Amino acid sequence: MRQVPYYLIIGNGRVSRHFQHYFSLLHIPFITWHRKKPTEYLSQYTKSASHILLLIRDDAIEDFIKNHLSHRTVVHFSGSLVTPLAYGAHPLMTFNDNLYSLEHYQSIPFILDHNAPEFGEILPGFPNQHVRLDTALKQKYHALCVLSGNFSCMLWQKLFSSLEQEFNIPASIAHGYLQQQTKNLLENQRTALTGPFVRNDINTMEKNLAALYGDPFQEIYKSFINCYQARTL
Repeated sequence: MRQVPYYLIIGNGRVSRHFQHYFSLLHIPFITWHRKKPTEYLSQYTKSASHILLLIRDDAIEDFIKNHLSHRTVVHFSGSLVTPLAYGAHPLMTFNDNLYSLEHYQSIPFILDHNAPEFGEILPGFPNQHVRLDTALKQKYHALCVLSGNFSCMLWQKLFSSLEQEFNIPASIAHGYLQQQTKNLLENQRTALTGPFVRNDINTMEKNLAALYGDPFQEIYKSFINCYQARTL
């Protein structure tokens, strides 16, 4: 009979709080430790845990393992870190301040280090889809995740804040635009791009750049022109 896993979740940031909630929804037993708890508790917790999830800053993971978790199998959720001290299982999702539903958590895919044990061994009880990625490709994978998720978020934040602060228009008026753009990408990412780039409307692009004079986003616009032209050559 398979042993019921007992997880130790280390960290109390946003991702940790989400996965504590997910564990509760799945009725998987766990305990947590973070920096505000006494260090002596940590040694007690590690003895009773069958699996350890280290959900702290990337640059703190290796030192934490060396100092506190030697000779234990540890899993981290970093999308970029590659270390012989732990296995990586990156949840390909963005996490905000609001907790999600069980169905939402179950739909999150995990990107597993190619040399990690079976998914059911390192994250038993998780029903999530998972694929493997060669760790040599992990840095580029994460860079593309940042480009697509974080950078696109900055662009939408720029539009929303400019609507409100410069044009005195509620940001919500552009929500339908965002929703349709997302829908277009999901339905057919190859045809989702529209606008002056696709039309090669040089006059409009020059006017756009002129309107952004003195704004740091002008350089972003220029870089996107260069990227688009380079990929279509």
